[in-house]
Amino acid sequence: MDYPPATEQPNVYPLSWHRQTSKLEEVWNSSLREAWDPQALPWDTFNAASYSWEERESIAYWWTLLSVFDASAPPVFAEAFIKTYEVHEEDAVRRCFFSVTRDEQNHEQMCGLAITKLLEHPDPLTYTPKTEIGKQLQRNAAWLYYNGGRYWTSYKLAVPKYSLAVLFSSFLMGEIAAATIFHQMAAGCTEPVFKEGFRNIGRDEGRHMAICMALMERDYPKMKKEDRAIITKQVRAGYLFLSAVLFEPPPDFWDLPPDFIEVQRKGETIARDAGFNIPAYEQKKENWKAAMLNLKGVLDKYDIPFPAIPEVGISGEEVTDIDMADIIPVF
Repeated sequence: MDYPPATEQPNVYPLSWHRQTSKLEEVWNSSLREAWDPQALPWDTFNAASYSWEERESIAYWWTLLSVFDASAPPVFAEAFIKTYEVHEEDAVRRCFFSVTRDEQNHEQMCGLAITKLLEHPDPLTYTPKTEIGKQLQRNAAWLYYNGGRYWTSYKLAVPKYSLAVLFSSFLMGEIAAATIFHQMAAGCTEPVFKEGFRNIGRDEGRHMAICMALMERDYPKMKKEDRAIITKQVRAGYLFLSAVLFEPPPDFWDLPPDFIEVQRKGETIARDAGFNIPAYEQKKENWKAAMLNLKGVLDKYDIPFPAIPEVGISGEEVTDIDMADIIPVF
């Protein structure tokens, strides 16, 4: 044979460097200009000892809750990054997914630095709580990580099953919601280091939204009808999954103890009174509704049915058969 047999696919080989989507080149270049280092933030202005231990443990709990999503994002996006090579995506798509993976590593580091400085311990699950609310919040954290582990197991099985076009809609949902909360946290936070961290993370999430939007504009006009139905289901699944950080976890979907939400609300009140601007219940609900309506506006352009989200007052197609194995959104 003059040439070897064709490489069995999916496979990262053969490589190519097609450049077709100019918007993605712009996003890649902005990711280089806007690079930041969590350790270079003004941590010297942060004095954890100025807070009571109840306040420290309550604020650390929120960062721990965030880490269930943000600290899992580097491996989640790394899986998707590998898929862009396996399906031989254009060069700029691969670079953009690489930039997202790098950004999410920064967000993970931000969670870790905040938790470590607040608790004077690098792990919220092996930390010994100093207050009663701290003990209750630590138990909540253990349940959150348990549920996150179930998601990761399912996600690894889901990524090979879905096209990148389906994955983009799930990613976009997470990015829209994330940008909303981080910009709000930055606006209301009193700690300079947290304010700057939230501002940087919010900017990253906005750039990630731009990646998803560019890919949707490229691929959705020619999307298969069966994929449209999958996206409708994914949006509902994403609402249920991401509500744990953006709203409150639905008890019929998340496996949690009966007093989980009561304990979380106590911790949030303590953190909020200490100047850490966690949105209250009604504000969370409005945030979620606004994020869902923004996503609906995007999907409506491509005639993709939007699911009913009755929890925030949005009507649409009823989707009831959701379990953890269906979840692929990221934050």
